[in-house]
Amino acid sequence: MSFGRMERTPGSAPMGDINMTPLIDVMLVLLVIFMITAPLMVSAVRVELPQASAAPVADSATPTLKVAIDRAGLVYLRDQPLAGAALETALREAATRDANTEVQLRADTEVPYGRVVEFMALANRAGLSRVGFVAQAPK
Repeated sequence: MSFGRMERTPGSAPMGDINMTPLIDVMLVLLVIFMITAPLMVSAVRVELPQASAAPVADSATPTLKVAIDRAGLVYLRDQPLAGAALETALREAATRDANTEVQLRADTEVPYGRVVEFMALANRAGLSRVGFVAQAPK
């Protein structure tokens, strides 16, 4: 009987590389999700804007408030329909946060001019005097 050492095979060395397959899979799924949802995030209110040939205005640092008026004359503030006292309250809150808040008004081409003027008067009473009209660039 001999008491000798038995030969052992050394174990495999630890892997030093990162498995990139799960990372690539996650990134591709996120890319597809963003490609599908990005066009939907533009605006939920369907408004046919008038066309204008003016040069686009550069973005400023002032806060903006996005308002849309659809064909039926309903006013949407941040894609939420508001009317009457609720609309005036929301405009007053925006004016108290910052008096220089610019209202970006998107009105459908079928909206009567009187309805647009009514909204402008309401915004002015609430303390918002800067109103910008959003139009579609000609094709």
